[in-house]
Amino acid sequence: MGDVALLACPACRGTLVFHGQEDEGCVAWGWLRCGGCAEAWPVKRGLARLFREDAVRGTDRLMRAIYDGLPALHDPLTTVLTPLLQFVSEAKMRAAYLRRMELGTLRSSPDGMPLRVLEVGVGAGANLPLIRRELVSGQEVEVWGVDLSEGMLGRCQARLRKGSYPDVRLMMADGHSLPFPEGMFDRVLSVGGIGAYRDPAKGLRELARVAKPGTPVVVVDEQLDLARQPSLLQRAAFRAITFYTRDAHCPRELLPSLATDVLEEQVSPFFYCLRFRMRELRATAVTG
Repeated sequence: MGDVALLACPACRGTLVFHGQEDEGCVAWGWLRCGGCAEAWPVKRGLARLFREDAVRGTDRLMRAIYDGLPALHDPLTTVLTPLLQFVSEAKMRAAYLRRMELGTLRSSPDGMPLRVLEVGVGAGANLPLIRRELVSGQEVEVWGVDLSEGMLGRCQARLRKGSYPDVRLMMADGHSLPFPEGMFDRVLSVGGIGAYRDPAKGLRELARVAKPGTPVVVVDEQLDLARQPSLLQRAAFRAITFYTRDAHCPRELLPSLATDVLEEQVSPFFYCLRFRMRELRATAVTG
Protein backbone atom coordinates (compact mmCIF):
# COMPACT_ATOMS: atom_id res chain seq x y z
CA MET A 1 0.00 0.00 0.00
CA GLY A 2 2.93 2.34 0.51
CA ASP A 3 3.51 2.15 -3.23
CA VAL A 4 0.26 4.03 -3.90
CA ALA A 5 1.80 7.17 -2.42
CA LEU A 6 4.54 6.97 -5.08
CA LEU A 7 2.10 7.02 -7.99
CA ALA A 8 0.81 10.07 -9.82
CA CYS A 9 -2.52 10.48 -11.57
CA PRO A 10 -1.98 9.97 -15.33
CA ALA A 11 -4.42 12.80 -16.05
CA CYS A 12 -3.12 15.58 -13.78
CA ARG A 13 -0.13 14.15 -11.81
CA GLY A 14 -2.15 14.51 -8.62
CA THR A 15 -1.91 12.27 -5.55
CA LEU A 16 -3.81 8.98 -5.57
CA VAL A 17 -5.66 7.33 -2.67
CA PHE A 18 -6.79 3.70 -2.71
CA HIS A 19 -10.33 2.68 -1.78
CA GLY A 20 -10.99 -1.04 -1.84
CA GLN A 21 -9.77 -4.49 -0.83
CA GLU A 22 -6.17 -5.44 -0.12
CA ASP A 23 -4.39 -8.78 -0.38
CA GLU A 24 -1.28 -9.19 1.77
CA GLY A 25 -0.72 -5.46 1.82
CA CYS A 26 -1.21 -5.00 -1.95
CA VAL A 27 -4.13 -3.48 -3.81
CA ALA A 28 -6.53 -6.17 -5.06
CA TRP A 29 -9.92 -4.69 -5.99
CA GLY A 30 -11.24 -1.16 -5.83
CA TRP A 31 -10.35 2.29 -7.07
CA LEU A 32 -7.43 4.70 -7.04
CA ARG A 33 -8.96 8.16 -6.72
CA CYS A 34 -7.10 11.36 -7.52
CA GLY A 35 -7.21 14.13 -4.97
CA GLY A 36 -6.59 16.70 -7.70
CA CYS A 37 -8.90 16.04 -10.64
CA ALA A 38 -11.14 13.47 -8.85
CA GLU A 39 -10.52 10.90 -11.61
CA ALA A 40 -11.05 7.29 -10.48
CA TRP A 41 -8.84 4.50 -11.80
CA PRO A 42 -10.02 0.88 -11.32
CA VAL A 43 -8.04 -1.90 -9.67
CA LYS A 44 -8.99 -5.45 -10.70
CA ARG A 45 -7.29 -8.77 -9.95
CA GLY A 46 -4.38 -6.99 -8.35
CA LEU A 47 -3.69 -4.72 -11.33
CA ALA A 48 -4.23 -0.98 -11.24
CA ARG A 49 -5.57 0.23 -14.59
CA LEU A 50 -4.03 3.67 -14.87
CA PHE A 51 -5.03 4.65 -18.40
CA ARG A 52 -8.02 6.03 -20.27
CA GLU A 53 -9.65 3.55 -22.60
CA ASP A 54 -10.73 6.28 -25.01
CA ALA A 55 -7.05 7.25 -25.43
CA VAL A 56 -6.12 3.75 -26.63
CA ARG A 57 -6.65 4.01 -30.36
CA GLY A 58 -5.03 3.32 -33.71
CA THR A 59 -1.93 1.12 -33.52
CA ASP A 60 -2.10 1.13 -29.70
CA ARG A 61 -5.45 -0.63 -29.77
CA LEU A 62 -4.37 -3.00 -32.54
CA MET A 63 -1.16 -4.08 -30.82
CA ARG A 64 -2.93 -4.55 -27.49
CA ALA A 65 -5.46 -6.86 -29.16
CA ILE A 66 -2.64 -8.90 -30.70
CA TYR A 67 -0.74 -9.27 -27.43
CA ASP A 68 -3.92 -10.08 -25.52
CA GLY A 69 -4.64 -12.79 -28.07
CA LEU A 70 -1.35 -14.67 -27.79
CA PRO A 71 0.21 -14.10 -24.35
CA ALA A 72 1.15 -17.76 -23.92
CA LEU A 73 2.86 -17.93 -27.33
CA HIS A 74 4.82 -14.67 -27.35
CA ASP A 75 7.89 -15.69 -25.35
CA PRO A 76 8.25 -19.22 -26.80
CA LEU A 77 7.98 -17.83 -30.34
CA THR A 78 10.59 -15.18 -29.56
CA THR A 79 12.97 -17.83 -28.26
CA VAL A 80 12.53 -20.02 -31.35
CA LEU A 81 12.32 -17.40 -34.10
CA THR A 82 15.11 -15.07 -32.95
CA PRO A 83 17.99 -17.45 -33.83
CA LEU A 84 16.11 -18.88 -36.79
CA LEU A 85 15.56 -15.53 -38.52
CA GLN A 86 18.30 -13.33 -37.03
CA PHE A 87 21.13 -15.83 -36.48
CA VAL A 88 21.62 -14.59 -32.93
CA SER A 89 20.26 -16.08 -29.72
CA GLU A 90 17.57 -14.33 -27.72
CA ALA A 91 19.87 -14.37 -24.67
CA LYS A 92 22.68 -12.62 -26.56
CA MET A 93 20.30 -9.97 -27.91
CA ARG A 94 18.85 -9.25 -24.46
CA ALA A 95 22.32 -9.13 -22.89
CA ALA A 96 23.41 -6.57 -25.51
CA TYR A 97 20.76 -4.03 -24.56
CA LEU A 98 20.65 -4.77 -20.83
CA ARG A 99 24.33 -3.87 -20.48
CA ARG A 100 23.44 -0.35 -21.63
CA MET A 101 21.35 0.03 -18.47
CA GLU A 102 24.54 -0.14 -16.39
CA LEU A 103 22.75 -2.01 -13.63
CA GLY A 104 26.02 -3.10 -12.06
CA THR A 105 26.86 0.54 -11.26
CA LEU A 106 23.70 1.19 -9.24
CA ARG A 107 24.56 2.30 -5.73
CA SER A 108 22.31 3.10 -2.80
CA SER A 109 21.66 6.81 -2.40
CA PRO A 110 22.99 8.66 0.67
CA ASP A 111 19.43 9.58 1.71
CA GLY A 112 18.50 5.90 1.95
CA MET A 113 15.83 6.10 -0.77
CA PRO A 114 15.14 2.79 -2.54
CA LEU A 115 16.63 2.26 -5.97
CA ARG A 116 13.99 1.82 -8.67
CA VAL A 117 14.07 0.38 -12.19
CA LEU A 118 11.18 0.84 -14.64
CA GLU A 119 10.39 -1.36 -17.63
CA VAL A 120 7.71 0.00 -19.94
CA GLY A 121 6.25 -2.82 -22.00
CA VAL A 122 7.26 -5.44 -19.44
CA GLY A 123 5.11 -8.07 -21.20
CA ALA A 124 5.41 -11.53 -19.67
CA GLY A 125 8.48 -10.46 -17.70
CA ALA A 126 11.25 -12.12 -19.74
CA ASN A 127 13.70 -9.40 -18.73
CA LEU A 128 13.00 -9.63 -14.99
CA PRO A 129 15.39 -12.50 -14.16
CA LEU A 130 18.06 -10.92 -16.37
CA ILE A 131 17.71 -7.56 -14.61
CA ARG A 132 18.03 -9.27 -11.26
CA ARG A 133 21.12 -11.15 -12.46
CA GLU A 134 22.81 -7.91 -13.57
CA LEU A 135 22.35 -6.21 -10.20
CA VAL A 136 25.12 -6.20 -7.63
CA SER A 137 24.67 -9.16 -5.28
CA GLY A 138 22.56 -8.23 -2.28
CA GLN A 139 21.45 -4.92 -3.83
CA GLU A 140 17.84 -4.08 -2.97
CA VAL A 141 16.16 -2.66 -6.04
CA GLU A 142 12.47 -2.21 -6.80
CA VAL A 143 11.48 -3.15 -10.35
CA TRP A 144 8.30 -1.54 -11.68
CA GLY A 145 6.72 -3.00 -14.80
CA VAL A 146 3.93 -1.46 -16.85
CA ASP A 147 2.13 -2.73 -19.93
CA LEU A 148 -1.13 -2.04 -21.75
CA SER A 149 -1.88 -5.73 -22.36
CA GLU A 150 -3.77 -7.47 -19.57
CA GLY A 151 -3.01 -10.82 -21.17
CA MET A 152 0.74 -10.28 -21.08
CA LEU A 153 0.63 -8.92 -17.54
CA GLY A 154 -1.33 -12.01 -16.51
CA ARG A 155 1.57 -14.14 -17.76
CA CYS A 156 3.97 -11.90 -15.86
CA GLN A 157 1.94 -12.31 -12.66
CA ALA A 158 2.15 -16.09 -13.12
CA ARG A 159 5.93 -15.80 -13.49
CA LEU A 160 6.14 -13.84 -10.25
CA ARG A 161 4.09 -16.44 -8.39
CA LYS A 162 6.39 -19.24 -9.55
CA GLY A 163 9.66 -17.48 -8.76
CA SER A 164 11.10 -15.27 -6.07
CA TYR A 165 10.45 -11.68 -7.09
CA PRO A 166 9.63 -9.80 -3.88
CA ASP A 167 10.39 -6.33 -5.22
CA VAL A 168 8.41 -6.28 -8.50
CA ARG A 169 5.36 -4.04 -8.99
CA LEU A 170 3.06 -4.43 -12.00
CA MET A 171 0.29 -2.23 -13.38
CA MET A 172 -1.55 -1.42 -16.59
CA ALA A 173 -0.59 1.96 -18.01
CA ASP A 174 -0.24 3.83 -21.29
CA GLY A 175 3.33 4.74 -22.26
CA HIS A 176 2.05 8.10 -23.50
CA SER A 177 1.10 9.10 -19.93
CA LEU A 178 3.00 7.18 -17.27
CA PRO A 179 1.50 7.24 -13.74
CA PHE A 180 4.66 8.43 -12.00
CA PRO A 181 6.13 11.75 -10.87
CA GLU A 182 9.19 13.26 -12.51
CA GLY A 183 12.58 11.72 -11.82
CA MET A 184 11.32 8.68 -9.92
CA PHE A 185 13.49 5.99 -11.51
CA ASP A 186 17.20 5.21 -11.43
CA ARG A 187 17.05 3.20 -14.66
CA VAL A 188 14.40 3.14 -17.43
CA LEU A 189 13.90 0.49 -20.13
CA SER A 190 11.40 0.14 -22.98
CA VAL A 191 11.52 -2.90 -25.28
CA GLY A 192 9.48 -3.60 -28.40
CA GLY A 193 6.79 -0.95 -28.20
CA ILE A 194 7.75 2.60 -29.08
CA GLY A 195 7.64 2.01 -32.85
CA ALA A 196 3.93 1.18 -32.70
CA TYR A 197 2.96 4.09 -30.45
CA ARG A 198 0.43 6.50 -31.91
CA ASP A 199 2.86 9.27 -30.82
CA PRO A 200 6.42 7.93 -30.38
CA ALA A 201 7.82 11.37 -29.53
CA LYS A 202 5.44 11.66 -26.59
CA GLY A 203 6.37 8.18 -25.45
CA LEU A 204 10.06 9.13 -25.46
CA ARG A 205 9.32 12.31 -23.51
CA GLU A 206 7.52 10.25 -20.87
CA LEU A 207 10.46 7.85 -20.51
CA ALA A 208 12.74 10.85 -20.09
CA ARG A 209 10.41 12.59 -17.64
CA VAL A 210 10.25 9.75 -15.12
CA ALA A 211 14.02 9.07 -15.24
CA LYS A 212 16.38 10.77 -12.84
CA PRO A 213 18.72 13.22 -14.60
CA GLY A 214 21.85 11.49 -15.82
CA THR A 215 20.48 7.98 -15.60
CA PRO A 216 20.47 5.68 -18.67
CA VAL A 217 17.19 5.48 -20.59
CA VAL A 218 17.28 2.48 -22.94
CA VAL A 219 14.83 2.02 -25.84
CA VAL A 220 14.78 -1.13 -27.98
CA ASP A 221 12.59 -1.83 -31.01
CA GLU A 222 12.59 -2.96 -34.64
CA GLN A 223 15.00 -1.69 -37.27
CA LEU A 224 16.41 -3.77 -40.12
CA ASP A 225 20.21 -3.76 -40.15
CA LEU A 226 20.93 -3.13 -43.83
CA ALA A 227 24.68 -3.20 -43.19
CA ARG A 228 24.42 -6.96 -42.66
CA GLN A 229 22.91 -7.40 -46.13
CA PRO A 230 19.73 -9.18 -45.02
CA SER A 231 18.47 -12.05 -47.16
CA LEU A 232 15.13 -12.05 -48.95
CA LEU A 233 13.76 -14.28 -46.18
CA GLN A 234 14.92 -11.85 -43.51
CA ARG A 235 13.46 -8.90 -45.39
CA ALA A 236 10.12 -10.68 -45.75
CA ALA A 237 10.11 -11.75 -42.08
CA PHE A 238 10.96 -8.22 -40.93
CA ARG A 239 8.20 -6.76 -43.07
CA ALA A 240 5.72 -9.21 -41.57
CA ILE A 241 6.83 -8.38 -38.02
CA THR A 242 6.58 -4.62 -38.64
CA PHE A 243 3.28 -4.74 -40.55
CA TYR A 244 2.04 -1.81 -38.45
CA THR A 245 4.35 0.70 -40.16
CA ARG A 246 6.26 1.31 -43.39
CA ASP A 247 9.09 3.06 -41.56
CA ALA A 248 10.35 0.93 -38.66
CA HIS A 249 13.51 2.70 -37.52
CA CYS A 250 15.36 4.08 -34.51
CA PRO A 251 13.55 7.33 -33.56
CA ARG A 252 16.71 9.23 -32.65
CA GLU A 253 15.31 12.36 -34.29
CA LEU A 254 12.40 12.37 -31.82
CA LEU A 255 14.49 12.47 -28.63
CA PRO A 256 13.76 15.33 -26.18
CA SER A 257 15.91 18.42 -26.71
CA LEU A 258 17.77 17.90 -23.42
CA ALA A 259 18.84 14.35 -24.29
CA THR A 260 22.59 13.81 -24.12
CA ASP A 261 25.12 10.96 -24.32
CA VAL A 262 23.08 9.44 -27.14
CA LEU A 263 24.17 6.01 -28.39
CA GLU A 264 22.48 4.12 -31.23
CA GLU A 265 23.48 0.55 -32.12
CA GLN A 266 22.08 -2.66 -33.58
CA VAL A 267 21.76 -5.45 -31.02
CA SER A 268 20.51 -7.91 -33.63
CA PRO A 269 19.66 -7.82 -37.35
CA PHE A 270 16.07 -6.77 -36.51
CA PHE A 271 16.49 -4.61 -33.38
CA TYR A 272 18.20 -1.35 -32.49
CA CYS A 273 19.15 -0.12 -29.04
CA LEU A 274 18.95 3.62 -28.30
CA ARG A 275 20.54 4.83 -25.06
CA PHE A 276 20.38 8.41 -23.80
CA ARG A 277 20.38 10.47 -20.62
CA MET A 278 18.67 13.70 -19.63
CA ARG A 279 20.80 16.66 -18.67
CA GLU A 280 20.36 18.15 -15.21
CA LEU A 281 18.92 21.45 -16.36
CA ARG A 282 15.59 21.48 -14.49
CA ALA A 283 17.01 23.63 -11.65
CA THR A 284 18.94 25.79 -14.13
CA ALA A 285 15.76 26.51 -16.06
CA VAL A 286 14.14 27.88 -12.88
CA THR A 287 17.07 30.05 -11.75
CA GLY A 288 18.14 31.17 -15.21
